[in-house]
Amino acid sequence: MDDDGRDRPPVPTGRSERARTAALEAALALAVELPYPQVTMEAIAARAGVGKATLYRRWRHRGALLVDAVAHRNARAAVGDGRIPDTGDLQADLSAVLRAVVDELAVPAWDALLRALCVEALVDTAVGAQVLEEVFAPQITLFARRFAAARATGHIDGSVGDVEAFELFVAPLFHRWQLRTGALDHAYADAVVRRGCRALSP
Repeated sequence: MDDDGRDRPPVPTGRSERARTAALEAALALAVELPYPQVTMEAIAARAGVGKATLYRRWRHRGALLVDAVAHRNARAAVGDGRIPDTGDLQADLSAVLRAVVDELAVPAWDALLRALCVEALVDTAVGAQVLEEVFAPQITLFARRFAAARATGHIDGSVGDVEAFELFVAPLFHRWQLRTGALDHAYADAVVRRGCRALSP
């Protein structure tokens, strides 16, 4: 058990890794096909072709499994080495990224899954910590690399930390998505990037 109280399974190898991958892919497939309450550990085990006990040895409940599944999906979806494009134009590069996020959030099944995971994360602090570690931390790392390049060329204020800068761009999108306070489209993504780049300008 880690210092944060979360159980850590051993690193999977061989057949265990195949079972893990099957479970992650089954969880995502069912989350797209079914209403979230029907995406049970039993249903995931049946789709993956593994025993329910196999799932519970690795994940204590559905929420933990689905966070891992989202992280697994994000890693597989990364283009090339996963870096944010660096064309020398920070605003254009981040607009492309945020437009892709907007497009993703517009997919009804993906929207439903992420909203369900938000609820899981709010009511279970361990799931919330898992979301931060497995979903957001890798994204912050990608942005941090691009920010480092922008600092090196003098395009952003070097005194602003990576997390603060990341939040300037990502937090407005997720706030609007979560509360539906207005249209979530490419125009809004571009506006967020413009404001963020102005705020970070040295």
